[in-house]
Amino acid sequence: MRDHTKLQAFQAADELVLLVYRATQCFPREEQFGLTSQMRRAAVSVASNIVEGCARQSEGDYLRFLDMAFGSLRELTYQASLGHRLGYLTNDAFHSLDAQCTSASKLLAGLIRALRE
Repeated sequence: MRDHTKLQAFQAADELVLLVYRATQCFPREEQFGLTSQMRRAAVSVASNIVEGCARQSEGDYLRFLDMAFGSLRELTYQASLGHRLGYLTNDAFHSLDAQCTSASKLLAGLIRALRE
């Protein structure tokens, strides 16, 4: 079994979850079950899929979960952009989220690429 806590991709995803929760605290109340929930679930999904993939025995399963994590990460990138365009995220909050999404994307894509080679 792989130790997810030692993966830079997981560490970046974990930090992203914290950023998303902090950033969405100020979203309008009517978004509690809308964009707020969607962004939080997508962020948690990134980290959770990395963890679940690490627990799988086969490399194929591991890669499948990493691919799902990457998909959730791209989903979150769009949702952050939407939140910013709607005026729910300040410029600073959006740029922090966007930078962390980019960092996590690069690390996760690198891990996936290395496993496929």
